[in-house]
Amino acid sequence: MSQSTGKVLALLELLQAQPGLTGPQLAQRLGVDERTVRRYLAGLADLGLPVRAGRGRYGGYRLAPGFRLPPLMLGDDEAVAVVLGLLAAARLGLGVGANAQAARESALAKIERVLPAALRERVRAVRETLGFTLPARDAPDPPAARHLLTLAEAARDRRRVALTYRSWRGEDSERDYDPYGVVFHAGRWYATGLDHRSGELRMLRLDRIGSVVAGTERFDPPPGSFDAVGYVVGALAAVPYRHEVEVLIRATAAEVLRRVPATIGTVCPADGGTLLACRAERLDGMARMLAGLGWDFVVLRPDELRAEVAALGRRLVALAGPAGG
Repeated sequence: MSQSTGKVLALLELLQAQPGLTGPQLAQRLGVDERTVRRYLAGLADLGLPVRAGRGRYGGYRLAPGFRLPPLMLGDDEAVAVVLGLLAAARLGLGVGANAQAARESALAKIERVLPAALRERVRAVRETLGFTLPARDAPDPPAARHLLTLAEAARDRRRVALTYRSWRGEDSERDYDPYGVVFHAGRWYATGLDHRSGELRMLRLDRIGSVVAGTERFDPPPGSFDAVGYVVGALAAVPYRHEVEVLIRATAAEVLRRVPATIGTVCPADGGTLLACRAERLDGMARMLAGLGWDFVVLRPDELRAEVAALGRRLVALAGPAGG
């Protein structure tokens, strides 16, 4: 940030904090002459900021009544939190709009520009040296930012929306929709709500929405406390997979829940341990997950999973090599 830019920002803060300061008073506080103050004031006016000057020799300067431009004042913890949030969003694939990555980079650059020099360098060091153990998520076809904003606002205000939607079969349709909430899950954005086309609760992927317009008609919220996240997780878990899996794990339900995400399946206490019920498309991957938990387990079904666990065991024994080798 140049010295003159810093002075202009300091002038803006003075106008907000102490309206009515005269030209000489502003010059004294900024350490410049009155002519420079007038040039700074003209620059603010060119930017569209409503600077008003009082009449007479002792008339002071102030912003128009009711106008406030809060400066971005971040402490160390706040600045790091914002930057880490943007970096984590990039890593998780959390973004909207075709230019989500560019938007994140632009936001980071703007934040860095307005930070004090010392804090800016410390935040930049975090940004340049931070590493992640999780691979970056590649979220294909991110939804338009305007769709997310429209749906979120409509859900908050309980307003019905009209939207166009393309199904997984590629069929286009027009729908009236009461959005109950918006959820980001596993790299995708989903809306949950009442679909008036079917008369049932429906989950819609935002990247399949062609257009969405909020109307004036309001809707009543669903009875009770609607859990949008729980509905999305449950709906995705109910998608048919090739295999139905049940495994008795020799650990408590609390222990299993700490290691097995809710998106994998349902967990409940059972005699001798905890019952894990889930669906799987590939049983070799399920065998590796169960072995990686580190607990004893018994495969209840399907028989094909037992075969995959046995095959995994043989591969591990072969990789270990002969004893003493």
